[in-house]
Amino acid sequence: MSTVLTVGVPADLVQQLEAAHTGKLHSLEPAVVATGGLLRRIQAAESPLAVVLGPDVRLDRAFELAGRLDVAAATSVVLVVADADPELWMAAMRAGVRDVLSPDASAQDVAAVLARATELARARRDMAQADPGAARADHRVIVVASPKGGVGKTTVSTNLAVGLARSGHGSTVIVDLDVQFGDVASALAMAPEYTLPDTVHGAASNDPLALKTFLGRHASGLFVVAGSDSPAAGDAVTAAQVAQLIDTLSREFRHVVIDTAPGLADHTLVALERATDLVLVSSMDVPGVRGMRKELNVLEELSLVPAGRHLVLNMADSAGALSMADVTTTIGAPLDVVLPRSTAVPLSTNTGIPLLESDARDAVTRGLQVLLERMVPEHSDGAPTGGAGLSGLLGRLKAGGR
Repeated sequence: MSTVLTVGVPADLVQQLEAAHTGKLHSLEPAVVATGGLLRRIQAAESPLAVVLGPDVRLDRAFELAGRLDVAAATSVVLVVADADPELWMAAMRAGVRDVLSPDASAQDVAAVLARATELARARRDMAQADPGAARADHRVIVVASPKGGVGKTTVSTNLAVGLARSGHGSTVIVDLDVQFGDVASALAMAPEYTLPDTVHGAASNDPLALKTFLGRHASGLFVVAGSDSPAAGDAVTAAQVAQLIDTLSREFRHVVIDTAPGLADHTLVALERATDLVLVSSMDVPGVRGMRKELNVLEELSLVPAGRHLVLNMADSAGALSMADVTTTIGAPLDVVLPRSTAVPLSTNTGIPLLESDARDAVTRGLQVLLERMVPEHSDGAPTGGAGLSGLLGRLKAGGR
């Protein structure tokens, strides 16, 4: 039988809580907070369903307690009684408060809050019992990386994510893990209300339902963890927080696409530890191709190359100094997808309409479709199904190469 603890809650609101709750309810005086006895009472109640902190508990103290309870009683839900406004809601969620109940709430409002708390507590118990590092077998964590910037990595990431979201093969979320200068939201023409730092603090950090309230939603059905508003805020996100975020998302979504910063920062490495697929992107120039080879070597030494490895050459141009033979020889492995240089890409970037959303039929879109087909469930062995289109691109580039 579930238990609700109230602290400093007015008597009339306690009566409404008792009427709406089918389990036990214990009312505590605010002094239990000052004496440090609240955690002991919570432990004695064996992880209560909810802890309701009333107006007799100062808000700053309530928020502090919420953060501590997130650790000490991870399966319990903290509610605060207060007159809510948008700023208070944001502060409460970041602190670990799951819901705010008005002091003059109606019986219907109280019942609705308790119903949400019950659903959330159940989800948190299920999460606590699950293997914290294990995604479901049919779920994919796809890390899109590159050794240097300016190679079109975000273009590849956003198109792949939108394509997966539109494919009908399960829910998809994209995470902008370029913590300083990520521009996934810009590439999708979105103005997000919340960003990466919001998803790793407070209730969102360990609560799937709370986390989903901080995700943006693209018209394609894609969920989005947008990049930070500022480099300083992004730098405050730790690799451990990123790991926990990916673990949570990989249980909740069929596909998690992660757009990383150039190079191999700690955030990228923890993402690769959880990856089922690596999409490594290079441009068709000497620094890019050599960088791809070096990055592959490092990841192989670290045993961080997942079973699904996809090498993408972007902005390929037969008029350049390199031939396809030069590229594959330098990398030491065959390319999986080749995307030619095209005026369609900057147009797509500037309008915020991904090519796989616009149903364009140019060569870049066909190449991106090849990459998408390597990810959908029917082709989980990683073999491309668009071989004819890929061969055509390679053939044309080789014919013009030296």
